[in-house]
Amino acid sequence: MRVFDRIDPETIERRHWQLSILSLGMILILAVGMALLMYPAVFAHRAAATAPPSRTLYFSFCALCVLVVAYLLNRQYVVHQLRAKVVEEKREIANLRESASADLLGTLLGFSHFQDRLTMGFRRAAQICEPLSLVLVRLKLAPMFANTPEGLVALGDAARVLTTKLRGEDSLYRLSSHVFGIVLPNTSAAHVKGIADRVAEGLTDAAGVSNRFSFENRVVNYPDDVTTAYEMEQIAGAFSAQKA
Repeated sequence: MRVFDRIDPETIERRHWQLSILSLGMILILAVGMALLMYPAVFAHRAAATAPPSRTLYFSFCALCVLVVAYLLNRQYVVHQLRAKVVEEKREIANLRESASADLLGTLLGFSHFQDRLTMGFRRAAQICEPLSLVLVRLKLAPMFANTPEGLVALGDAARVLTTKLRGEDSLYRLSSHVFGIVLPNTSAAHVKGIADRVAEGLTDAAGVSNRFSFENRVVNYPDDVTTAYEMEQIAGAFSAQKA
């Protein structure tokens, strides 16, 4: 049965439908055959005298019935095993995605480190008269994904998108459970708006067709929007404190 067991899991539904049709057809054939074999014995007094079926034919028919039933049972077992395998693989993939997302989110530094990085970056920017920008992103999980493993995966996917948008000198922080902040040294207001647009495009793709989450972003720039690091920090804190 090894040859027949080589079934692509992606076609399992179609093969299950084919197996059902085959089972119905074979049962119908067996029923008709059994009726024909029983007819001479039941209606012998009405039917014309004919030679009785040979024993070889009778036992061959019985053997065929046994083989067909055994084959159908085997196919049903194979389909059941494939279904169980697909379910197990999906479960393993979900666990791996959840673990990878948790690991990624765990590597992101929190608000205190963000404050330190912002203070140092602002001091440097003020000394050499270069701009400093901040992109804040707040996610809101869809109700069906809130407080579920898929919600954690969605947050991990969003963090992964933000990571891909970083340059070498940029840094990403997790300000709260659903808020991220990106510090962008030497980035003007015009340039940071383009980065924010690319971040929004990436997050839209990460949300998927099921709209796992919605998001809101905000851009803060020195010296266009703020004049001190404290102001920028206050804006980030207030943005993080707002409910998703």
